Amino acid sequence: MSRSSFGGMMSHSETSDALVFFVNGRKVIEKNADPEVNLLFYLRKKLRLTGTKYGCGGGGCGACTVMISRYDSSNKKIRHYSVTACLIPICSLFGAAVTTVEGIGSTKTRIHPVQERIAKGHGTQCGFCTPGMVMSIYTLLRNQLQPSTEQLIETLGGNLCRCTGYRPIVESGKSFSAESSCCQMKGQGECCLDQEEHESENKNNVCTKLYEKEEFLPLDPTQELIFPPELMRMAEESRKKTLVFQGERVTWISPATLNDLLELKLQYPQAPLVLGNTFVGPNMKFKDVFHPVIISPTRISELNVVIIDANQGLTIGAGCSLAQVKEILTEMVLKLPVEKTQIYRALLKHLRTLAGQQIRIMASLGGHIVSRLAASDLNPVLGAGNCVLNLVSKEGTQQLPLNGHFLAGSPNANLTSEQVLVSVFIPLSKKWEFVSAFRQAQRQQNALAIVNSGMRVRFKEGTNTIMDLNILYGGIGSATVSASKSCQQLMGRAWNEEMLDEACKLVLDEVTIPGSSSGGMVEYKRTLMISFLFKFYLEVLQDLNVRDPRYPDVPNKFQSVLEDFPLTIPHGTQAYECVDSHQPPQDPVGRPVMHQSGIKHATGEAIFCDDMPAIDEELFLAVVTSTRPHAKIISIDASEALALPGVVDVITAQDVPAENGDEEERLYAQDEVICVGQIVCTVAADSYFHAKQAAKKVNVVYEDMEPVIVTIKDAVNHKSFIGSEKKLEQGNIKEAFQTADQIIEGEVQMGGQEHFYMETQSVLVIPKTEDKEMEIYVSSQDAAFVQEKVASALGIPKNRIMCHMRRAGGGFGGKMTKPALLGAVAAVAANKTGRPIRFILERGDDMLITGGRHPLLGKYKIGFMNDGKIKAADIEYYINGGCTPDESEMVIEYALLKLENAYKIPNLRIQGWVCKTNLPSNTAFRGFGFPQGAFVTEYWITAVAAKCNLPPEKVRELNMYKTIDRTIHKQQFDPKNLIRCWDECMEKSLYYSRKKAIELFNQQNYWKKRGIAIVPMKFSVGYPKTYYHQAAALVHIYTDGSVLITHGGTELGQGLNTKMIQVASHELKIPMSDVYLSEMNTITVPNTVATAGSIGADVNGKAVQIACQTLMKRLEPIISKNPNGTWKEWANDAFAQSISLSATGYFRGYKAGMDWVKGEGDVFPYFVYGTACSEVEVDCLTGAHKNTRTDIVMDACFSINPAIDIGQIEGAFTQGVGLYTLEELKYSPEGVLYTRSPNEYKIPSITDIPEELNVSLLTSTKNPIAIYSSKGLGESGMFLGSSVFFAVLDAVTAARKERGLTETFTMNSPATPELIRKICVDKFTDLIPRDDPKSYKPWSIPVA
Repeated sequence: MSRSSFGGMMSHSETSDALVFFVNGRKVIEKNADPEVNLLFYLRKKLRLTGTKYGCGGGGCGACTVMISRYDSSNKKIRHYSVTACLIPICSLFGAAVTTVEGIGSTKTRIHPVQERIAKGHGTQCGFCTPGMVMSIYTLLRNQLQPSTEQLIETLGGNLCRCTGYRPIVESGKSFSAESSCCQMKGQGECCLDQEEHESENKNNVCTKLYEKEEFLPLDPTQELIFPPELMRMAEESRKKTLVFQGERVTWISPATLNDLLELKLQYPQAPLVLGNTFVGPNMKFKDVFHPVIISPTRISELNVVIIDANQGLTIGAGCSLAQVKEILTEMVLKLPVEKTQIYRALLKHLRTLAGQQIRIMASLGGHIVSRLAASDLNPVLGAGNCVLNLVSKEGTQQLPLNGHFLAGSPNANLTSEQVLVSVFIPLSKKWEFVSAFRQAQRQQNALAIVNSGMRVRFKEGTNTIMDLNILYGGIGSATVSASKSCQQLMGRAWNEEMLDEACKLVLDEVTIPGSSSGGMVEYKRTLMISFLFKFYLEVLQDLNVRDPRYPDVPNKFQSVLEDFPLTIPHGTQAYECVDSHQPPQDPVGRPVMHQSGIKHATGEAIFCDDMPAIDEELFLAVVTSTRPHAKIISIDASEALALPGVVDVITAQDVPAENGDEEERLYAQDEVICVGQIVCTVAADSYFHAKQAAKKVNVVYEDMEPVIVTIKDAVNHKSFIGSEKKLEQGNIKEAFQTADQIIEGEVQMGGQEHFYMETQSVLVIPKTEDKEMEIYVSSQDAAFVQEKVASALGIPKNRIMCHMRRAGGGFGGKMTKPALLGAVAAVAANKTGRPIRFILERGDDMLITGGRHPLLGKYKIGFMNDGKIKAADIEYYINGGCTPDESEMVIEYALLKLENAYKIPNLRIQGWVCKTNLPSNTAFRGFGFPQGAFVTEYWITAVAAKCNLPPEKVRELNMYKTIDRTIHKQQFDPKNLIRCWDECMEKSLYYSRKKAIELFNQQNYWKKRGIAIVPMKFSVGYPKTYYHQAAALVHIYTDGSVLITHGGTELGQGLNTKMIQVASHELKIPMSDVYLSEMNTITVPNTVATAGSIGADVNGKAVQIACQTLMKRLEPIISKNPNGTWKEWANDAFAQSISLSATGYFRGYKAGMDWVKGEGDVFPYFVYGTACSEVEVDCLTGAHKNTRTDIVMDACFSINPAIDIGQIEGAFTQGVGLYTLEELKYSPEGVLYTRSPNEYKIPSITDIPEELNVSLLTSTKNPIAIYSSKGLGESGMFLGSSVFFAVLDAVTAARKERGLTETFTMNSPATPELIRKICVDKFTDLIPRDDPKSYKPWSIPVA
């Protein structure tokens, strides 16, 4: 398409193909702007601004958040917006100023207060999400100097973090707020901050400050980058110009006037209109939708009108963003009486939680309406509210009712291809009109609704007789659904219970959902439809009573269900043992030192694998993965792919020079595929875009094979197992069962979990010209294993493979084994092409290929006495290992070894099997079997308590280890600190007084219930083999006094390197600033062991300590001769005397081992104890729950760095909350993983953590086996998230009890809203139709 094709049509308009915008104050002129290039790619690859990160590519995680500023020439104002760069086409940036994290501050110039506070406030761990967090807060401050906490929550709602648990991030943002940082106990007599001071005074060995707020830089708005004046001039001039940008495949046209737009629509009727690109962009990227022409009407003033008619309503331009709509409606609601703003209030309710802030800023009202998303939150409300669409074309104007016909896409109620939606009219409500909005999603914020609804009723003046009724639902089918027939039949009815009963039946009859419906959750959706209808009935009843007291009010017991759970900001206290007052101030051990890379994380200067500069002639790798769960590979035809531009080669199993993995796990599929997602081949091209396009053209022909095994049940039926049965036994369970008062039997399932590290799997392979050497930069927990796999695949010695690992953007076990396979895949490609290979998995591919936590099926038979004392337990565990062994056998071993948790079970038999299925292989994950195994134990402990009619905490206390004893594997331990954690948590959480308050609340509320649970933990660290604990370090002292340390551990965000610098500083008695730690690599420290098992700091700390002590011993004579000398002088003297200033430190490891034949062994170096108490509130009508408070007491012994350790506890706990209540992997019956992005898979966001989260570390405890008497705390907090699950179970039990449901029920994990609602049986769950399972094929199936 040439520019001349626009000539006749737009002779009055100028065209331009030079894209002009600013980045961090510098002008960018792009003469070859490609519409398919997004801002994230442009920043990272073209401008080399790598602080902005790739996290998901779909706008769902916030890692790529930047600020865009624009000058509005109509009102002469500059506005700042936070947006996700991955969805912003660069062509949309004409006249915009982009600010990235590098633009607000750096270590080279000055750091910005936002960057400083998030770093010093310990709001960064792996640091991958940090630039996005920084930019979200920064943009908020540019618009609002002293933001409210509500604004802060909204701002951070679109940013995900997998490490921290959010609390320190929120605190950093809250430090700019004008509101008190108090825990909102104002007016209750005492503030938590006062309590902290009292505690500090009373217990002077306990500290509660992790950083000094007084040291923070003040925020000075005069120091910010100014908006470029040139862009103001351009804003005025560009009105006259039509902009045309021609890309490789797509043309982008931005018309200057409405008339130009209408002419373009005539010429290109199929071209989409793109404003925010939140719909078209993801469709093009993830669904292969292609548009050769895109029209962007962003500069057309008619699309941004706001017209207020005091008598009729509001007209809002279709181009207004959802964030602007929210502002406009908020203003209207403040100005007008409640009765006139019913629709506006309903819309605002959804606008607070719809998507994340960045998406609300980008998405337009018109785009949201016209895209007619099935789960649109606004369309059901707009449709119920009788809104009108104002359309325009060259033929003229038209008003189209925004009703059920339009939303269903009816041909006679739709836009023609030439028409443009200009604005939307939203009427004022009439006096006897009531409008409500409802939604339920997987989590409270930034999640697509499972079901949403807009409902409106208008009564005959002064009566409760229905004159008009609209009920619309989203999320039910492929479009918004209107229950119009039901509404018609209810006209003239009085608003009472008889009407409600009939309405529920009518709606269920009219709005049907097939059993095999896409998205599943069919029965839940049906229940939500009528649960929402009941909520609407109650809301209207309440409003009618307010208007006219002769109408009945809502019963007191029902009132609370009308209140949605508020979006609350987390707060809490952190308590730890202070360092000894005699400890020198320079000695950092025991102090809450900031993460070594914290400031660099916050400025974007911390370099991750894909941030490394482009290497000459480098190629990008894209994967072709299996689409079949079990099949023979008949042929691979790459001819079409090889013919595409930029493609260099296609690599298959035949190109592997030596070992293609092994028989159990191939690098490239060979002859057959054994799961959907297995790598069949890869495409190497000059850009990732070209590689990805070519990968789609590789034609693989399969021949399906039997059997296809997906679930644990399938595997058991086919006797498909990995390895042999594992078994442990003690006592005589047969006799014990005979003497028990009662016996219960049951089973419980636990779903898997995706690691969702923020940085996807990443590797950069650089082949050298000499001797087959290869340099590998990889994001891995085990660089030596990467080295081993690459050497094996290429058939060369390990000494030619140099692996580097500076930092990883999270790991959680997911970067233990998988990076080695992916590294070898990339190395084979590098070997074949002779060129560097950059292999960065997209989020969807990462989730599909790499597996996660093992789903588990636990079967139990428990014998116990009437007082709750457990006599015998017979337990069977089955885990879904996937298609290859990976770490699965060790995971089942750990699940069995750790199963007993805190309890002494005298007669116990436990058996475990790893099921081999046709799913991607599951792997290591934080906690490594313990979160699954101990969960089942706590589940049957709770079941025993229910059977004995005893509180669960009493049964837990009764059966806990009390004195020095031996575990199931005969390892001796002292449970003293376990009991201390339990007792202190009981006391600090005010457990019994809160339990009474909860009981009272539950008596007074029928549809909302609260629950509380307290759960103990005995977690073992390390590995069952001594050699797994070995570690080495290398320490150099240079003659200028500076020190360089290298060790075999990997920095994953857990603060390992920070602790190592603390160790060196302490041992050498020098400031931390004199110690530097660069990267881990296999050149400096060979034969390393994976950083895992919570012992990274333990073993590498010992190695660093040994090396430092060796050096200090060498320096002793010099120091004794010159005691007043400086460190630099001592180093120089040593050099002059030929004393080596370099030393290795080697730690042989903790003694550990397990004899499975004897069933005994001192398997673990030591135990970590802890207890968590959690409280929740459950909405029984929707299944939603709110985490209100958690108290954690952990036995850290002496913490090397309390800030890091508390951060690990909070982060692991939050991951545990996700595991047990939120995160759900969905598989098709054929084993296809559906949940491959943050849109479908929900990790906890900022509002999912407890409103109050208190963490305290036990004081005055010792762990003589570990360095400085510390303990490894990386994983243990994960299991404590189960306290939230059991609090939900407590609330659900209370609901069932009130409804007279006394029979035993099962609540599997995770306790999602769907599951909670299903268990809270009531008249609505009884009313819904249920399909015969044999009559349809389900959309998804549980694989546990």
